[in-house]
Amino acid sequence: MTRRSLTAACTVSAVLWASAASAEIAPADVVWEDEIAIPASLSGAPGDPDAGRIALSSRSVGNCLSCHVNSDMPEHDFHGDVAPPLDGTGARWSEAELRGIVANAKRAFPGSMMPVFYNDNPADYIRPGNAYTGRAYDPETFSTLLSAQEIEDIVAYLVTLTEW
Repeated sequence: MTRRSLTAACTVSAVLWASAASAEIAPADVVWEDEIAIPASLSGAPGDPDAGRIALSSRSVGNCLSCHVNSDMPEHDFHGDVAPPLDGTGARWSEAELRGIVANAKRAFPGSMMPVFYNDNPADYIRPGNAYTGRAYDPETFSTLLSAQEIEDIVAYLVTLTEW
């Protein structure tokens, strides 16, 4: 093998490895640990805590504040009180556990009112409003309630909440 072909082969291998490492994990392919934790990034990329803070507080994205209170966000009105406070989540759970809880809290907490945000079964997407509940599964048009990167971003923000 010539030096040029070896360099080309290494370059192709590096590109393939990088694209595989950053590949999004489809909901059906998520690997769970102990029924609560997802050890691997769903998007293949690290989360951005600033983007996670925005997604978590957005009524049109995560809508987390409709059920959870978060004292780190006093600028937002009308925090919910039907779910546990978000204060201290980074101290209570690991990043992998938080990823699992955000993706599908019903695995860790059966009967939870928290929506399933990342799953391949549309019947699991029970949320206020008929537009989101039990949509027919069509792999061409179906999407999860949160993207893999939105989950990573929200988890990156939640791990920063270590104070009670």
